[in-house]
Amino acid sequence: MAVIVQYIVVRNGEQKMTFTSKKEADAYDKLLDVADQMYAFLQSAKLEMSADQLEELSFYLAKNRETAVGLLRGGKAKKEPAAAVAGSRAASGRKTAKAKKTAAPDAGAAASKA
Repeated sequence: MAVIVQYIVVRNGEQKMTFTSKKEADAYDKLLDVADQMYAFLQSAKLEMSADQLEELSFYLAKNRETAVGLLRGGKAKKEPAAAVAGSRAASGRKTAKAKKTAAPDAGAAASKA
């Protein structure tokens, strides 16, 4: 029998993502923290966007925070952002995600790109 150590990110009692390394799990948890803070910030701006659109945008900005901060400081945008908006809601594991994503034991790095 093999023993496999897994780190599970849980939010509000709901399992969001499973990782094989603590470092990756902590990074994803921090990403969700930033996305939650960004959501609250965007929601307070009273933009005419649905909750799902605000959620997608906040997760996208959190995932691409280094580029966004650089732009806010007057820098130039990278040609290709690190995350695509289309997959951001499913990858965030927030309101709409229904399936648990599990990293393969030998592919821990692949799980963090979600």
